[in-house]
Amino acid sequence: MGDPKYPRRAWRKPKRPLNYELKMDELKILGTFGLRTKRELWKAHTELSRVRHQARSLLALRQDEREEKEPILMKSLERIGLVSGGSTLDDVLNLQVDDLLSRRLQSIVTKKLGFKTPYQARQAIIHGHVMIGDRKVDIPSYVVTLTEEDNIHFAPESKLPEILEKTKQEEPKAVTEEAETNTTEEAKVETTQEPATEAKSESPSE
Repeated sequence: MGDPKYPRRAWRKPKRPLNYELKMDELKILGTFGLRTKRELWKAHTELSRVRHQARSLLALRQDEREEKEPILMKSLERIGLVSGGSTLDDVLNLQVDDLLSRRLQSIVTKKLGFKTPYQARQAIIHGHVMIGDRKVDIPSYVVTLTEEDNIHFAPESKLPEILEKTKQEEPKAVTEEAETNTTEEAKVETTQEPATEAKSESPSE
């Protein structure tokens, strides 16, 4: 049987986790992509560093070996939409963590299905409202391929499409009502200020 295998940790902490600029950048990314913890961000950084390491290793090989192994890496990255057809290893080295996070199911559902925030999309995915093809996927960090991206839709029994459509219809009404209340309040302020100015102008003549 051999020794039991202990899985490696899928993420690495930054070398200076208490750096102020790093913390601010991490918080910004967490809010932009709706990540629950920094561990999700660290996983993305670790995966990106692994891909870059593969690209650097290929650049160090001889020309014939590189031409043999480079298409394998490029096809795997093209499959998930990180690079385009004519990309090179230099393009792989220029990838940022935002590029990888934008291929998460949570990010794509936010844009494609009309959610206001990525946190709303995350809740919908976790509670089984989102499907890819004929299967439900309840993992927000699932990396979506280009072929799967066109097959993302709501589950047939989900009522979220009706709720989202209703909120979209109510938004313009709320905006117009707020604008009307603001104009009426401004008109009231102007009417209350006019008698005071008239009284001040009459007092010197008396």
